[in-house]
Amino acid sequence: MAPWSGLWGGKLAAGGGGGGGDHYRGTPVVVKMENPNWSISEISSPDDDDDEEFLVGGRRKGGRGKNAKQITWVLLLKAHRAAGCLASLASAAVALGAAARRRVAAGRTDADASAAAAGESPVLRSRFYAFIRAFVVLSVLLLIVELGAYINGWDDLAASALALPVIGVESLYASWLRFRATYVAPFIQFLTDACVVLFLIQSADRLIQCLGCFYIHLKRIKPNPKSPALPDAEDPDAAYYPMVLVQIPMCNEKEVYQQSIAAVCNLDWPRSNFLVQVLDDSDDPTTQTLIREEVLKWQQNGARIVYRHRVLRDGYKAGNLKSAMSCSYVKDYEFVAIFDADFQPNPDFLKRTVPHFKDNDELGLVQARWSFVNKDENLLTRLQNINLCFHFEVEQQVNGIFLNFFGFNGTAGVWRIKALDDSGGWMERTTVEDMDIAVRAHLRGWKFIFLNDVECQCELPESYEAYRKQQHRWHSGPMQLFRLCLPDIIKCKIAFWKKANLIFLFFLLRKLILPFYSFTLFCIILPMTMFVPEAELPDWVVCYIPALMSLLNILPSPKSFPFIIPYLLFENTMSVTKFNAMISGLFQLGSAYEWVVTKKSGRSSEGDLISLAPKELKHQKTESAPNLDAIAKEQSAPRKDVKKKHNRIYKKELALSLLLLTAAARSLLSKQGIHFYFLLFQGISFLLVGLDLIGEQIE
Repeated sequence: MAPWSGLWGGKLAAGGGGGGGDHYRGTPVVVKMENPNWSISEISSPDDDDDEEFLVGGRRKGGRGKNAKQITWVLLLKAHRAAGCLASLASAAVALGAAARRRVAAGRTDADASAAAAGESPVLRSRFYAFIRAFVVLSVLLLIVELGAYINGWDDLAASALALPVIGVESLYASWLRFRATYVAPFIQFLTDACVVLFLIQSADRLIQCLGCFYIHLKRIKPNPKSPALPDAEDPDAAYYPMVLVQIPMCNEKEVYQQSIAAVCNLDWPRSNFLVQVLDDSDDPTTQTLIREEVLKWQQNGARIVYRHRVLRDGYKAGNLKSAMSCSYVKDYEFVAIFDADFQPNPDFLKRTVPHFKDNDELGLVQARWSFVNKDENLLTRLQNINLCFHFEVEQQVNGIFLNFFGFNGTAGVWRIKALDDSGGWMERTTVEDMDIAVRAHLRGWKFIFLNDVECQCELPESYEAYRKQQHRWHSGPMQLFRLCLPDIIKCKIAFWKKANLIFLFFLLRKLILPFYSFTLFCIILPMTMFVPEAELPDWVVCYIPALMSLLNILPSPKSFPFIIPYLLFENTMSVTKFNAMISGLFQLGSAYEWVVTKKSGRSSEGDLISLAPKELKHQKTESAPNLDAIAKEQSAPRKDVKKKHNRIYKKELALSLLLLTAAARSLLSKQGIHFYFLLFQGISFLLVGLDLIGEQIE
């Protein structure tokens, strides 16, 4: 772009310089606009060299005009960029406000599904909105009382210890202050100190795990099979190709069944040495027909695949797997690989997992890592990706390397069938059948291996409703299992340190204490300390250590670093769901045995499968591979029979947001700074989640 010197390089004014004649002076510029980060290239004026002759007091004459024009142009560009950012933020704020207004006006809550089944009138929806408004008014009134006391200086009444009774509001407030300091504050301080101790213990455990992961990477420790790599599958007699049973349990998951069946049938393993079981628990006749037809199509293509359907869905997934293992032909197989309906293994999955069992008779399980095709779909999936990356990279890998034990993830793993039978098989007593069988196998002396470099792609829940139900099941089940397994752990004849690890670390610290202190400390005690200033919560507990723990959590997924603050706030927000689930599982409340299949969107495609496969397999074709193209086309076609979904209001999260925002306003009267900002942003986080504005938005 040629420099322009029309307006900015104006005519030299009379007497403005020592040169004669009409000529232009100034500083032409070139503006590069390839990207929003504006840059300016200065082009020297023809008269710049002459300016060096005119020095007045050691300063170049005319330089002031030149620099002023440069600064003016830069400021204009900066202002334009700032205006664009402000306009974007304003537009986003308006859209967010409009969505929140529509959500509140609709009045659909998280209890509407059960209410609709009971035939509740839609008029009752507006009552919840009225309750929220009443709660806001009450919170504001309490805040006004504290504000009035602060303005009138009544906070000093407790310290003055009035000898004479004073009639009126002032006396009542003074009595409340004395009662608060004498009875309320010590109790809250005790709870605070107890939660801080638990918080420090859990933080130390997480730090030790991260150091263990760092040591693994530093020393390049990796599980290696004792036998050499397998030769080509065309000559089964020349290598170790044991009989493998592959199971795909599913229930009403018509969005993803084709992808999982296609991926499993294309596994690079001798056809005669593996059998695929499609275990369909669907109660929808249309879905049953579609899955049955898909299985028939693959049978015609030469795949060894069978379809099984249970009329009664007893025991959910555990009952489905237990029923499949009772088939007479299972005795001919040595290993069983399990994949949920949304999982698509790479063709070399069995080649990279099964060899670890050879010459290792103590090995009962080989677990692979998950990868996510929709991790960048929205903010909710990005935050889930951070959590699960830490779970696999740190927790599973460290426990697998140093302890040979971890919780089975329920899918993307290969079991030795002998280990399943020796441990009692699948049981329907909890909603975490995968953790149940893993604990029982560990008590029987079986060892586990986790392969961090073997990935199996799947989907993350894209809506907060689906994620919330999933987390409820994942956190209520371990407490059910702990109650049932505790006597067996104590009586079992294993090393004492293994018992201690199971009881104190695996169950108590990571499954019970973590959700307990997260909810109690940051959602209950911290707001209470704002209204009871005599009880103190140190700044390092509120800010510094949580920030450090969030940084450690985000290290396995460095691309997610910009989301470190939303991640910290969202984890505290999810503590209410996890705490509720933990209590319901521990005390066997009604929702403890609730099992809801996580909704899938079916975003995986042939391109996703190929992108995760090794280079030598990307151009490899099997006789049934063309079906993947048909699957991709069918997935892109519009579906006619999709049930109408809605975003909802979540009452617990919304109520806590009001509590935290009220405490933030109260903190301005006493503890400002970190406490105020934490309560403010945490309250906003609860508000956004309570209005279901974080995940999939349904118009």
